[in-house]
Amino acid sequence: MRHAFSGLTTRGRSFLAAAAAAGLSALFLGEQDLLRVAVLLVAVPLLAVIAVAGSRYRLTCSRVLQPRRVPMGSAARVVLRLQNTTGFPTGTLLLEDRLPYALGSRPRLVLERLGARHSSSVAYAVRAESRGRYEIGPLRVRLTDPFGLCELVRSFPAVSQLTVIPQVHPLPAIRIAGEYAGAGESRTRSVAVHGEDDAATREYRHGDDLRRVHWRSTARVGELMVRREEQPWESRATVVLDPRLTAHRGEGPASSFEWAVSAVASIAVHLRHGGYKLRLVTDAQAAADFTDLDESGLGAVLDHLAEVRPDPDLQIGALVDQVRQHDQGGLVVAVLGLMTEQEAKVTAGLHTASGTCVGFLIDSTTWLHLPDGARQRASRNHELSRLTLLRRGWRVIPTGHGQALSTLWHQAGARGAQGFAYRAPMAETVSRAGT
Repeated sequence: MRHAFSGLTTRGRSFLAAAAAAGLSALFLGEQDLLRVAVLLVAVPLLAVIAVAGSRYRLTCSRVLQPRRVPMGSAARVVLRLQNTTGFPTGTLLLEDRLPYALGSRPRLVLERLGARHSSSVAYAVRAESRGRYEIGPLRVRLTDPFGLCELVRSFPAVSQLTVIPQVHPLPAIRIAGEYAGAGESRTRSVAVHGEDDAATREYRHGDDLRRVHWRSTARVGELMVRREEQPWESRATVVLDPRLTAHRGEGPASSFEWAVSAVASIAVHLRHGGYKLRLVTDAQAAADFTDLDESGLGAVLDHLAEVRPDPDLQIGALVDQVRQHDQGGLVVAVLGLMTEQEAKVTAGLHTASGTCVGFLIDSTTWLHLPDGARQRASRNHELSRLTLLRRGWRVIPTGHGQALSTLWHQAGARGAQGFAYRAPMAETVSRAGT
C-alpha cells in the first residue's frame, strides 16, 4: 500500500491538497457542506490507490520484430503482445518501450482494459538511418485508474535486437575475365584439395565402389587401394573495404564511406549468389571467412557489415597485409577510398599473375564542394592513383558522388585490351597535368 501511495499522480496529489484546504476552511468557518466536500476529495484518490494496489494481476509480454534485419532507411514493425494470466481484469495500461536515440522517440501506447486471461497486441514502427545493432526494450507498463489519480509501474527486462544493415543493390550478371589481357575463364578459380596433397589413392573403406580400385597401387602396397575423388574446382573471391577515415569524406548516411559499405555489401551478395567462396576484409583484424556459407545465410555477411566503422589509425599497408594472409588466389574486388600515389603502389602489390584485381577507386572529394584549385589538385592525385593501379594490372573503375554501383559494375567485366587502350591517353593526361 505504501508503494501505491508513492504512485499518486500530480492530479491525485492535487485532490489531497484541495481536500486539506477544504477541511481547514470548514473547521474555521464552521461549514458542514465544505467538510463533506473535503471528505469526498480525500475519498476519491484513496479509492483509486486501493483499486490499483488491490489489482492482483500478472502480465506476460513478448516482442516480435518484423523483420529483425532491415536495410538503412527502411521501417521495421515492432509488435508487443501482452497477456493477463490471472482471473482479474486490469485497468488502463500505459505502455512505453525504450528505444535508442537513433530509432526515434519512445513510443507510448494505451490499452484501455485487459480482461481476465485475455491477451492483446499493439504495434509501432521504427526507422533507422544509420547502420548498427540496436536494443529495443525493456518495456515499461504503467497501470492507472480511470481518473488518472494513481499509477504503478511494472518493467519487463527482456530486450530485442534490431540489426540495421547497409543497402544492397542488385547488380547485373557479367563475365569477369580471369586475366587482365583478356584470357581465362569467366571466374578466377582455385583448387580445393581434400586430404593429402601428394597422394592420388587411399585405403579402401567399406562402401567404396569397387570400380574405383587402383590395382597397380593395390599390388604394390598389398591391400586394396582406391582412387581419390576428382578434385573440385571452386570460385573464390576476396572483397575488400577501405575503412580508413582519411580516405573518405562527408558525414552520416550520405558520406562516401556509407557508399563504400553499401557497395561492398552489394558485391559480396552478388558474388555469393554467383557461387563464389567469399572472404571479406574490412580492417586489419582477422578477415571474415564466409566460404562455407550458403546463399540463404547471407545475413551473416550483412550483419558483419552493419557494425563496420571508419578507422582513424589504419594504414593501407596493414589492410593489404590482411588481404595477403591466408590468400588462396581467386578474384579480388576492392572498394578503395582516397589515396596517395605511394599508397596506390602498396595496394597495387596485391595483383598476381594468376588472379584478377578489380578496384572501385572512390574520389571522395566529390562529396565536398571544393574551390577550383583544390578540385584540380584532388583530381590529379586521383588520376595518379588510378594510373598506378592500372600499370600493375588492376582493372580500375573510377567512382564519384552520385554514381550508381549497378552502372559501374559493367566496367568490372571490361577486357584487358580496353584497359590498355584507356591507360595510354590517361598517362599522357596525367603527365601533362604534372608538368
